[in-house]
Amino acid sequence: MRHLFHEGKDESAPVLVLLHGTGGTESDLLPLAQTLSPNSSVLGIRGNVLENGMSRFFRRLAEGLFDEEDLAYRTRELYDFLDESAVKYHLDRRNYVAVGYSNGANIAGSLLFHYHDALRGAVLHHPMVPLRSVVLPDLKDVPVFIGAGRNDRMCPPAETEELSSLLEGAGAKLKLHWENAGHSLTRTEIEAAAAWFRQTFPL
Repeated sequence: MRHLFHEGKDESAPVLVLLHGTGGTESDLLPLAQTLSPNSSVLGIRGNVLENGMSRFFRRLAEGLFDEEDLAYRTRELYDFLDESAVKYHLDRRNYVAVGYSNGANIAGSLLFHYHDALRGAVLHHPMVPLRSVVLPDLKDVPVFIGAGRNDRMCPPAETEELSSLLEGAGAKLKLHWENAGHSLTRTEIEAAAAWFRQTFPL
């Protein structure tokens, strides 16, 4: 997968796996990574699917309607790439924390839905429920931050609440942060995610 890797100053800090939104690139979330954990190594990944020339992590049939077969395939593809990257860059595979926005948050959510050992934790900005056809693995004590907008038309509040309930039901330690905003990523949401990150992964 097309990607970038920046080695961090603290090898004990979580490795941040950056997953962009539709039309983004592997470098889009670098400023967010710097805010969350400036000493972390960073692995920015570009989605392998193109939709009208825009990069995504999996296909969709319509807005809000995912191609579930492709999603499962791409989730496995990403999981395998994370394994390969740990070997290539000499990283602790158990120390990966996903940071995703929109489509990237959805593929990160799918990793959690499919694999109990995919991620140490996750920061999900404006995610949807990736699948409703799987039984979630044991996510006991996996910390997850969800940032959401009460006026988000692409990801309505009911969708956020359903996802939160599913993750909590699987044992995840969930923090849900609401903004009175839409689908955009706001400064206050980023600051809330950073505060949660520092508390959850103290160095």
